[in-house]
Amino acid sequence: MDETLERRAGKKIVYKGWFRDAVRSTANKVVTSLGIRWLCLCLLVSVPWSSRPWALPFLAVPVLSEKTCQKRKKPHRSGVWWTAYLLKKIRAWYPDLDMVLVGDGGFAAIALVAACQELHVKLISRLRLDAKLFDFAGPQPPSKRGPKPKKGERLPNLAARLQDAKTKWQKTTITWYDGEEKEVEYVSEVCLWYTEGQDPVPIRWVLVRYEETNPRTGKVTQKAGAFFCSDTKDLTLPVEQILNWYVGRWNIEVTFEEVRAHLGLETQRQWSVRAIERTTPCLLGIFSVVVLMGKVLHPNQMPLAESGWYQKEEATFSDVLGAVRRHLWGAMNYTGSAESASLRLIPEALWNQVQKVLCYAA
Repeated sequence: MDETLERRAGKKIVYKGWFRDAVRSTANKVVTSLGIRWLCLCLLVSVPWSSRPWALPFLAVPVLSEKTCQKRKKPHRSGVWWTAYLLKKIRAWYPDLDMVLVGDGGFAAIALVAACQELHVKLISRLRLDAKLFDFAGPQPPSKRGPKPKKGERLPNLAARLQDAKTKWQKTTITWYDGEEKEVEYVSEVCLWYTEGQDPVPIRWVLVRYEETNPRTGKVTQKAGAFFCSDTKDLTLPVEQILNWYVGRWNIEVTFEEVRAHLGLETQRQWSVRAIERTTPCLLGIFSVVVLMGKVLHPNQMPLAESGWYQKEEATFSDVLGAVRRHLWGAMNYTGSAESASLRLIPEALWNQVQKVLCYAA
């Protein structure tokens, strides 16, 4: 799951609002853009012509800003609320399916953790280093009256554990973002996560530190990150699996970029509410349909569009889209002369070459 911003402007577009633009923002500067924010849920699948999994969208809803909701006189619903709502729908469709939900730090919310634990869904996300962690509440003495405490003593936060020399680190190797094997050190425990105004929830946190080399300067820096899993009952789940699940989240960002580059996201010109509600989810759905058609047409090897100066090692969405176009255009009924079926105004060999070029043009 992730949110993406469809940059749109216009007086009649009622869903628009000002949101943080993740593509244009940097670590030191936040850039906001006018548009429509969409929450998208994807299914992470393996394809035979790529070493990385692909994220196929299947659900998308607009997440409006508070000012937009006030103008439309509707209650404001955050992305976390919509995620929990959609999870209830999916769980109703598939009551026995083992589901793992992966999101970035924007979805690290106690309310979403509680909803996932209620629906028996594993939630994998980032965790702030200064998150408030507590021990589990012990048995209440018989002499003490009143409600049973919901949490125990305050535990050191992850930032303190990162600096503590007594922290016992374990080494492992995981598959990193670019497909390489990276050696990391980790420590993991189970405790309660608490925020004021909400009931604490049990989580399994994983604190990771690793070295990263700058490819331009060659400088080696020490980096760290914290992640969590909402499932605290299955402690046999390897830490490597939790980290690999989170690393796989990056594939949804590739899907958003491919939809913008090849399917025309952000180029729509309609302004009515119903057209906006339908067009963007349809564009995201077309991505999934094209990939599924490509899987059926080429179950083993996808034909690659290469040139003399650019050689591909794996198929991209442009290759899949071009292969599907060639199949659909080639299946059209081009009626020829009754005396010579191959007679056309354009020679058949030249026409096939033109089709091949047009399939990969856009």
